[in-house]
Amino acid sequence: MTQMEEAKKGNITPEMEKICEKERISTKEIITKVAEGKIVIPKNINRNTEACGIGEGLSTKINANIGSSSKIENIKLETHKAKLCMEYGADALMDLSTGPDLELFRKQIMETVNIPIGTVPIYEAGVITLNKGNEIIDMEEDDIFKTIEKQAKEGVDFMTLHCGITQDLVKKLKNAKREMGIVSRGGTFLASWILHNEKENPLYENYDYLLELAKEYDITLSLGDGLRPGCLSDASDVPQIQELVTLGTLVKRAQEASVQSMVEGPGHVPLNQIKSNMEIQKTLCYGAPFYVLGPIVTDLAPGYDHITSAIGGAIAASSGADFLCYVTPAEHLGLPELDDVKEGIIASKIAAQAGDVALGLDTAWEKEKMMSKARRNFDWDQQFDIAFDSSKPRKYRDKCKLDDNEMCTMCGEYCSVKIAKDDF
Repeated sequence: MTQMEEAKKGNITPEMEKICEKERISTKEIITKVAEGKIVIPKNINRNTEACGIGEGLSTKINANIGSSSKIENIKLETHKAKLCMEYGADALMDLSTGPDLELFRKQIMETVNIPIGTVPIYEAGVITLNKGNEIIDMEEDDIFKTIEKQAKEGVDFMTLHCGITQDLVKKLKNAKREMGIVSRGGTFLASWILHNEKENPLYENYDYLLELAKEYDITLSLGDGLRPGCLSDASDVPQIQELVTLGTLVKRAQEASVQSMVEGPGHVPLNQIKSNMEIQKTLCYGAPFYVLGPIVTDLAPGYDHITSAIGGAIAASSGADFLCYVTPAEHLGLPELDDVKEGIIASKIAAQAGDVALGLDTAWEKEKMMSKARRNFDWDQQFDIAFDSSKPRKYRDKCKLDDNEMCTMCGEYCSVKIAKDDF
């Protein structure tokens, strides 16, 4: 049975128990919210995945994307990235490989880490199509569903599936006059297929079959936002919201079928629109967890989009987003290197923590208080241990080269904490 089926029967699974312990919530709360679809636990029945709860009342989780491309394929590098993601606290990992050996990459990554693994199956279906000498618009429906089933059997925990791009919406998109058009790779595959074949999206038309596959392996559906805005000018436009309305109906059908589902959200959103985007999704999608990319709050910072997304992510997390997809400094520019992955994870961790503090989560505030105590006591090692990245602050501290442990080179003997330590 799926996690949701168990919850609907009032049963607590081992995964739910572990989440209760980590998140300090009651068994009643998690059973209720998993049953309602407000919390998901991505865990394929064929894989020994670390229990991870995503959703209402839980700490904000982060996802890291890795994977090969058709231009760069280095399995040693990608498995190293996977280990780095775990080291710096990613809660989940998506393999977005599109290179010739993508199956081998996926298998290797799944063997390397035990956190939930996600994929975008239509990428592999696209590779299969190109290997046949055909164009993406010639993709066979059978190849899409065979790929989904194959990855399910392999143990993939959650899948991004762009079910909300309908034939009607594609027609309307042509008249939307967007600045960036469609920027979702999977969304483009399907929109172009729909347009050229003059047929309905197979993932939408055969959604009941998709639910059967997901239920069999307890796949968490990550309903993709194929029409997400790719620049600030396109944010919160009619195509984006219309797709979200459709996704809301699909969430309801998944919940009724006891299939876990979450909804993916926009990537480029002005600061003042983030809160409303979170509230609209929660309303239209029956409280399903919201999985957002960033959001990126300005388009003017290539090379620094881990920062632009951390700003947006903090506001999103404090406004209802449950799952943040990291953005690296290499976003829009190239395949991220190891340092880019690390920077992206830490930026997202900062955003998630800031959001959780704003929401008043006890687990988040406990860490903040621990850090304050360590700083007051000049306990540098404790500070570094609590920090998201221990190596970088340690390097700064080592550069000080001071005999007195109760100061740094910024304030020296004029350190306010040292002067007033025993007075206040």
